[in-house]
Amino acid sequence: MKLSLGPILYYWQRDALFEFYERISDAQVDIVYLGETVCSKRHIFRLEDWLAVAEKLASAGKEVVLSTQALIESESDLKTLRRLTENGRFRVEANDMGAVHLLSGNEFVAGPHINTYNPQTLALLTGLGAKRWVMPVEMSRQMLSDILVDKPQDMETEIFGYGRLPLAFSARCFTARHYNLPKDDCQFRCLDHPYGLTLKTREGQPFLALNGIQTQSSGIYNLLAELDNMQQVDVLRVSPQPFYTEKVLALFRQRLEGRLSVEEAQFQMARLMADAPCDGYWHGRAGMDQSTSNVDQRLSAGS
Repeated sequence: MKLSLGPILYYWQRDALFEFYERISDAQVDIVYLGETVCSKRHIFRLEDWLAVAEKLASAGKEVVLSTQALIESESDLKTLRRLTENGRFRVEANDMGAVHLLSGNEFVAGPHINTYNPQTLALLTGLGAKRWVMPVEMSRQMLSDILVDKPQDMETEIFGYGRLPLAFSARCFTARHYNLPKDDCQFRCLDHPYGLTLKTREGQPFLALNGIQTQSSGIYNLLAELDNMQQVDVLRVSPQPFYTEKVLALFRQRLEGRLSVEEAQFQMARLMADAPCDGYWHGRAGMDQSTSNVDQRLSAGS
């Protein structure tokens, strides 16, 4: 199984982006997805910058994929999408059907925001040129197995395996709303929240995370303990974090290579996570659920 690093879902400062990908060039990851997938107002990095980073990562031996925006809202968004799909150098991950249309006849990746929930859709995407598909994040292991019974030949399967789950998009910017600002004058407040803005229930429990127009889970989706049950999966995706991304990738690599036990890997991962873990969707349960383990007991004991 290969490891991939998904596109950064947050808005980071320009220097932080360059420094992050400088470190990723030496990280234990096979595939790197680049680009702005959430909001077109986040333009500290433009397409030329992403292409420059892509060339550097490719020279370091990484497979580079350019990701498209999931919600196209304007003509300028469409122009950017066309430029990205016509880059002529790197494979593209399509995150909406408009991107699929533009990429038709070329090899591409069908991203997690394409509603691929049955074999017929997977066959359609294959016919249009998709060589890899990323299953929707709320899909269970059983649903995945059912789809893969009739998987087209040579189609790779990728799953979202670590990070806050990207659940939904809206034309409204929730971060701007939080600050009582209009979307068109948001003052780029997302820069103040490099890991999203946690939304709590009335009881004070973390529930969701606001990330501009994107809604995420507050919990960290973590399938590190499930790798032995992924025989049909070709690629596992880690979502970039403000801290410890390289260490997270290293833990997944050690588990894949059998150099670390599940218990020890989970114990080490728990020390890196900014929020509580969850894996409910994978098991066909509520997304915020977490499988029982003895990791919490070890942490409580201070081992």
